[in-house]
Amino acid sequence: MPAPTSAPRTLYDKVFDDHVVYSGEGDTLLYIDRHLVHEVTSPQAFEGLRNAGRQVRRPDCTLVTVDHNIPTASRKNFKDVNTFIVEADSRAQVSALEDNVKEFGLTYFGMSDKRQGIVHIIGPEQGFTLPGTTVCCGDSHTSTHGAFGALAFGIGTSEVEHILATQTLPQAKSKNMRVTVEGKVAEGVTSKDIVLHIIGVIGTAGGTGCVIEFAGSAIRELSMESRMSICNMSIEGGARAGMIAPDEITFKYLKGRPLSPRDGEEWDKAEAYWRSLKSDPGARYDIEVEIKAEDIIPTLTWGTSPQDVVPINGRVPSPEDFPEAQRKNVERSLEYMGLTPGTPMEEVKIDKAFFGSCTNGRIEDMRSAARVILAAEKNGGPSKVAEGVYAMIVPGSGLVKQQAEAEGLDVIFKKAGFDWREAGCSMCLGMNPDQLKPGERCASTSNRNFEGRQGAGGRTHLMSPAMVAAAALTGRFTDVRKFMGTHLSEDAGLKITDYSDYLTPVEAPARPAEPTEETAEGKTPLQAAAAASAGLPKFNVVKGIAAPMWEANIDTDKIIPKQFLKTLLRTGLGAALFWTIRYDVRTNEPLPDFVLNKDPWNKSSLLVCTGPNFGCGSSREHAPWALNDFGIRCIMAPSFGDIFKTNCFKNGMLPLELPQADLEALYEDASAGLEIAVDLENQQVIRPNGKPPITFQVDAFRRHCLINGLDDIGLTLEHRGEIEKFEEKRSEVWPWLDGVGYAKKGQKIVAVPTRKAVSKTDW
Repeated sequence: MPAPTSAPRTLYDKVFDDHVVYSGEGDTLLYIDRHLVHEVTSPQAFEGLRNAGRQVRRPDCTLVTVDHNIPTASRKNFKDVNTFIVEADSRAQVSALEDNVKEFGLTYFGMSDKRQGIVHIIGPEQGFTLPGTTVCCGDSHTSTHGAFGALAFGIGTSEVEHILATQTLPQAKSKNMRVTVEGKVAEGVTSKDIVLHIIGVIGTAGGTGCVIEFAGSAIRELSMESRMSICNMSIEGGARAGMIAPDEITFKYLKGRPLSPRDGEEWDKAEAYWRSLKSDPGARYDIEVEIKAEDIIPTLTWGTSPQDVVPINGRVPSPEDFPEAQRKNVERSLEYMGLTPGTPMEEVKIDKAFFGSCTNGRIEDMRSAARVILAAEKNGGPSKVAEGVYAMIVPGSGLVKQQAEAEGLDVIFKKAGFDWREAGCSMCLGMNPDQLKPGERCASTSNRNFEGRQGAGGRTHLMSPAMVAAAALTGRFTDVRKFMGTHLSEDAGLKITDYSDYLTPVEAPARPAEPTEETAEGKTPLQAAAAASAGLPKFNVVKGIAAPMWEANIDTDKIIPKQFLKTLLRTGLGAALFWTIRYDVRTNEPLPDFVLNKDPWNKSSLLVCTGPNFGCGSSREHAPWALNDFGIRCIMAPSFGDIFKTNCFKNGMLPLELPQADLEALYEDASAGLEIAVDLENQQVIRPNGKPPITFQVDAFRRHCLINGLDDIGLTLEHRGEIEKFEEKRSEVWPWLDGVGYAKKGQKIVAVPTRKAVSKTDW
C-alpha cells in the first residue's frame, strides 16, 4: 500500500510504492495487476506450473492472445490452428497455448476471435491496461502500457511463470529519468520521429537501470496512440520502462471500454486516484534530458541499432564521424546495411515496405498512412506503390482491422497497391511467413533494426507510418513533407468512426477446479509446490576458457535469432547461439573465423565482452538458455540490458559487470586461450599465470541465491500471507482492479463456480 512519506515523489515512485507486498532481504516483492501472455514466451512457464502442481493465482488478472507466430494471410477459410498454420513449430506453440489457457482457465483471444491481436494493442483496446497499474508481459515492448501512467515492463519466461504462480515479482527499484520535450513539433513530425530522435540523443544504453518519464508540452499534446508509440520504444533507449502521467486524454480514451471501471461510483473513484498519478513538484530525478521539439524533423535509422538515426534530409554517416571506440561497430553496420558513407538518405531505394507492429499498428497509424496516399494523389505525386516494391499493411488487432475497413482505409490502401493483411506481429520480427530475404531493404514502422530482425540478411530502416507510406509510393526514402504540402487537414478525405462501435463485453472463462487442501503425499499445496521445485544449479566457482568479444550492443536477436524461439523447451539451443554471426546465413555452414567455432573457445564456459550493453533488446529468455546450453555460465561486460541481466540470474547464471580496464585485461587473457576462474563466494576473478585477481561485488541476496541454487518462486511463496493481505487491501482501495470472473466473499477474492469441463482443444 502507499508508503508513508513526506518527500516529493515521481510518478514512478508513486506506482512502485503502491504495489509493495514485501520489502526485506533481496528485491522488493511487487504485486502485478495485469499480465499479458502470448505463445512464444509462455510454454515453458505453463509446463513449470504443471510440474510443480501450481495453479494460476489470479486468472482475472491475465489476458492471453496469439500474435508472434501466426500467419497474417486471409482467415476467410479459417477452421482451426492445426489446419491453418503450416509451419510445424509455430503450430505447436499456438496449439500448446490453446491447451494451456483451457487447462488453467484464462481469458483468451484466439485466431477466430475478432479481438485477437498484438498483446500491446489489445490490452489498452479492452481497458485491461489502466493508470497506476503494474503490467507485465513476456515481451520487451510492454513499456507501451506506460503511456497510461502504468508501470509496465517486459519479463522473461521464468518471470512469466512467477507471476502466474504468485501474481507478484521481485524487483529492484530503478533510477528515475525524465525526458522533457518542450515546444510544438513541425508539420509532418510524428511520435515515431520524436522517440527515434530521443534514442539518437541518449543512445541504446542511455536509460539502462532507469524508468523514463516522458514529459513536456510536446508529449502532453499527443494522443493516446502516439503516447503508446513513444513508451513502446523506451526499451530501445535501454530503459526498464517508460511512463507518461495520465490526464484528460487518458480518461477519455478509457471511458466505456469493456474492462475499464464501470460508469458511476466505480469510475469516479478510479478517476480520483488516477488524477493523483503525477510527479510532485520538486521530485528528484537521477537523470534529466531536455529536447526542443522544433529540433525534430522526420527521422529514420541508417544502421543496425535504434540509436543509428539520421534526419530524412541527412546523409549516410562515415565511421570517421564517430569516436574511435565506435568505428568498428559503425563499419560493420554499414557493411551489413549495404550503404556508402555520404549517400543522401533520399537516394536510398527500398524493396519492401512494412506497416504494422505494436509500435504503429493502431487506427491512428492507419489514418496517418492513408492521408499521405490521398495527399500524394491530390498534389500530383505518385498514387501507386512503386514498381518493384512490395508493401504490406498489418493491423495491430482484429478490431483495428474492422474499424479501418468501416472507415474505408482498406480501400485506399488496396487501390494504391498495398497488401491488406490480418492482425499479428508479422514482419516486425519475422517469426512467421512474413520475412525479408537476404539483402532486401525495408522501410518499416517496427521498433528494431537489428541484424536479421525481419529475416536473415534483411536490412531494416525504422520510421513513421507516414514515412513508410511515402517510401512505398516513391520506391526510396522520401521526406513525407513534400507530399503533404504546408498543411493537410486531419480529416481530409477520411471517414472517422468511434472505437466504441467495435467493442464487445469480455466474459469469464471456464475456471479449473481449485486445488485441495492436501495432496496425495499429505502435504499442503504450498508444501507440495516447494517440494516440486528442483531449484537451480549452484554457482560457486566456474573455471575454464573464456570467449573474447568486443562489440557494443550485442542484442538478444544476435544471441539467438527469432527462428529458434519456436520451442516448447528450455534446452537444446546451444547450437543456435550467435547463429547469424556464427554461421553463413545462406549455407548454414560454420564461419571459421568466428570465435566460438575455433579451438579452444568452442569449449568456453565464460564470455568476456569489452563492449557495453550486452543483451540489449528483447525479453527472450532463450538468450541465456542458449548461452547456458552451450556451456557459458558467466558473461563479463561493462553493462547489460536490464531484462537479460534478470533472465541470467533466473537461470543460475552470473552477469558480471566490471570496469573497462579490468575487462581489457581479461580480454587479453581470453584471446590467448588461457583459463580464467570466477569465484563467486570470494567475489574475485582469478587470472592465469599468477596475475593479480580482479575483485567484484554482487548484490548479497543474488549472490546467496546463486551459490545455493535457490528457486525464486519457492522463496516468494514463503510470503503467501503477505500476498493475501495485500490482495484484501487492494480490493478495498482499488476495487476496479478485481477482474472478470471473480466475486467477493467478505474481503477475500474467490473463484466463481466452474463451468462444465471441456476438452483441451474444444473451442
